[in-house]
Amino acid sequence: MVINQDLMTASFWAQPPDVRDELFAQLRATDGPVFCPREGTAGFYALTRHTDVVEAARNPGAFSSEPTAVRLDELPAGTEKYGGSMESMDDPRHARLRRIIAGSFTPRILARFEADIQERVTRLVDGLADRRESDFVETVSTPLTLGTVFSMMGIPVSASQELMPAVNIVLAISDSGNLDFQSPEEREAFIKEKFAVMHGFVTDLAEARRKRPGEDLISVLVNANVDGEFLTDLELGRFFTLLVAAGVETTRHALSHGIHLLTQNPAQRALLLDNLPTAVEEIVRCATPVAWVRRNVTRDYALHGHTYRRGDRVILYHCSANQDERVFRKPHAFDVTRSPNPHVGYGGGGPHVCLGTHLARRQMTALLKELYTRLPGFHATARPTWVKASLVNGIERLPCAVE
Repeated sequence: MVINQDLMTASFWAQPPDVRDELFAQLRATDGPVFCPREGTAGFYALTRHTDVVEAARNPGAFSSEPTAVRLDELPAGTEKYGGSMESMDDPRHARLRRIIAGSFTPRILARFEADIQERVTRLVDGLADRRESDFVETVSTPLTLGTVFSMMGIPVSASQELMPAVNIVLAISDSGNLDFQSPEEREAFIKEKFAVMHGFVTDLAEARRKRPGEDLISVLVNANVDGEFLTDLELGRFFTLLVAAGVETTRHALSHGIHLLTQNPAQRALLLDNLPTAVEEIVRCATPVAWVRRNVTRDYALHGHTYRRGDRVILYHCSANQDERVFRKPHAFDVTRSPNPHVGYGGGGPHVCLGTHLARRQMTALLKELYTRLPGFHATARPTWVKASLVNGIERLPCAVE
């Protein structure tokens, strides 16, 4: 099937979510492959079914993450050095980095930061109780997630003023329609400057931690020795970019989606506190903060009756897989008791499954428990303002109030 809509344009993602969901449902129902031609460049195949997304995610030998997993087109020339993070690598390079980093993201290690997360959550809910109306993104989801990551890494929150403009630019380049400039050279120079800010910051911090290590994550990472291997400054900078941009963004958007969903479904809100673990998973399924990832076919591979050829580009649509009628009963319903819930909100399995799932779950569980125990009537007062992007299914603003 060849479709006449470009699923990667800003105009497609600017449509209401239910309009996009209807199209993805039609694509899931078709028997053959879905090909999306693009004017002036190579097209791509869209994987929309849950089984196809999972199979591709778990077969990196055929569906490669290189040269990039988070852009339809390659990074602007000259920025590959900074942008080549773990999510856009295959083994053995990916396995080496993950082996070094994974030891810092176990539940045992993350338990060290439990008290900090709870203290932060309590303080944020105190602030909500003191005001009648607020923007949830500005007052809760952003300071919680950004503050948690910065605290874990030993970075003062005041540094957000320096880093967040760079973080926002790094996120924006995932969408080719963003960041308009007079020339490709101007665009390249601007993006390189923002990457350099983030890398330079973490390089300076790493040097200080090598001399005087503490108990923060940067100290652990710069001194992590796995079979005689350490992270280089460039690798650390790339991981820092990934952690701040992806870790902060995905969890803060999932939380914001959660408040929106609980407001729209008051009966489910009444069940929340007795079903927190399954509720968190259902929020992630419905939100799917990372809507898609790209894979690049390295050898002929038969999937769902079609042989994909070497050189083909495919997009794994997590947002569609998480609504697949073959896997989820009443997929468009928000059900905090849903179990089992084999969503792909953290990836479809395989070597690139999200390292930060434990941290995301801890933050979401702590915030929702504190918020709805103390302020059970907390709700959104208007529809969200959506982030204008395709990769990140985000909420830019969500007005809320205490009942």
